[in-house]
Amino acid sequence: MEEVLIFATILAPILTALVQLVKKTVKLPTNIVPALSFVIGIGLGAIAYPFTDLDLVLRLWAGGFAGLAATGLFEIGTKREGTTK
Repeated sequence: MEEVLIFATILAPILTALVQLVKKTVKLPTNIVPALSFVIGIGLGAIAYPFTDLDLVLRLWAGGFAGLAATGLFEIGTKREGTTK
């Protein structure tokens, strides 16, 4: 479990930047940003196989955790109405 949390900690800032990039380029409702972050996190965890020796399931968990953490880090003080961009 410790390896998953370490990997999620590494993925979270990268994921925050990716989600911000999507938010700035595509107009989407702000209430789906956490789900988008979670899905991008799972995808990022899946494609990060060259950088870790974790199994696929553990990388997916780490990506999901990183997605939720990235949303929490950035969206904690923002209002959740309207659209992005």
